[in-house]
Amino acid sequence: MATIRGSSSTAGDQYFAGIDWGGSFHQLCVVDGAGNTVIQKRFQHTKEGLEALGKKLGSLPGAVLMAIERGEGLLVEFLLTLGFPLYCVSPKISARARERYRVQSKKSDAFDAFVLADTLRHEHSYWRPLSVQSETMMQLRAVIRDRERVVWNQRDLENQLRAAMETYYPAPLHVFSSLDRDITLEFIKRYPTPEHASRIGPARMEAFTKRQSYTGRVAPEVLVERLREHALSASTGTTSGKAFAAVRFAEQLQLLNQHLRDYDKEIRRLLASHPDTPIFTGFPGLGPVTAATLLAGMGEDRAKYPSAASLLAETGLAPVTRASGRTRQVRFRYAANKRMRHAIDWWMFVAIREDPHWSGVLYEQARAAGQGHHRALRGIGARWVRVLWKCWNTHEEYDLTQHTRRSEALQAIEKEQDSIPTIPLVNEELKAAS
Repeated sequence: MATIRGSSSTAGDQYFAGIDWGGSFHQLCVVDGAGNTVIQKRFQHTKEGLEALGKKLGSLPGAVLMAIERGEGLLVEFLLTLGFPLYCVSPKISARARERYRVQSKKSDAFDAFVLADTLRHEHSYWRPLSVQSETMMQLRAVIRDRERVVWNQRDLENQLRAAMETYYPAPLHVFSSLDRDITLEFIKRYPTPEHASRIGPARMEAFTKRQSYTGRVAPEVLVERLREHALSASTGTTSGKAFAAVRFAEQLQLLNQHLRDYDKEIRRLLASHPDTPIFTGFPGLGPVTAATLLAGMGEDRAKYPSAASLLAETGLAPVTRASGRTRQVRFRYAANKRMRHAIDWWMFVAIREDPHWSGVLYEQARAAGQGHHRALRGIGARWVRVLWKCWNTHEEYDLTQHTRRSEALQAIEKEQDSIPTIPLVNEELKAAS
């Protein structure tokens, strides 16, 4: 039963702090076990301000629990150093919690901080506090998040470059396999207009591909034919203006490509120094970046996901059931860790190719049953995530012999291949001579 505000405290000397964070200052509200406001004060986002915030919380004569609407940043890391339990509250939860106190949409920093504090007082037993991670884990999380932002920038720049090329010079879009490849970007820089490209013949194309260490299996004659087949051009003024922008876009994309390679190298270095890495990299289809994304998302605190079902819900693999009266609907789970969900989708996309005899068979069965591509990947992902959770929870690497269903499927394939009779090669000339 909830304690009525203003009554005698039933929580002893326990205090609940809500912090409404901001760019230049943070609002602190502290309530006691009875819901009475003890502190309501604003602190600047400076070294002195944060130190004053820590001293204020440390001066309370009992245990302190804190709530905030974010899970990373300077303020969060500072609060974790205080040694008090810190809870990260979803903005959706705090927005709904405001309706418990006010019907109108009136809002203020002091009121938001109070809502966080009083909601924490009522609901903290159902929430999990943030855990302090190792330095390697914190660095890995920062690198993974920043790499994702670089990928977003790369995608945006690629779309801008593609739009520019389609405006005046679409031929380079059809020569090589992808626009964001280094060889395509170098081609645009070297031959930015149709006039420059008109001088390219098979010999010049062959020399260009050799300088770029081209690994494709397309002959220079075919590349030149592709170039001439799409040799459209705009007016002279449009071509000159767009070519100037296209070269700059290509240079930026080349820089982002190099940055991504640097990020991938740093990720591999961090994975090599973390003790949980073998747990993740031992699964089929899990490359370094995907493994690092899942490792950073799951963390090191095994209490964060007490069951496989909790991890499935966090990653969006478990559906949501809405039942009311005679109506029952099973829907896609939108509220999830989208970074981890995307990583698992990519893991399954690779796994159905690297593990065709189990993951691939499950995928084909799901598609034959009428499931869409992404629905089939989520179904396979749910199976693998249960296995991943078990290995992560017990600190054990993936063991095929313990994965009964996949082991049986692979053994059946091996027996089937062994049962196929081998036909010896016979030299027809010797046969005829005998």
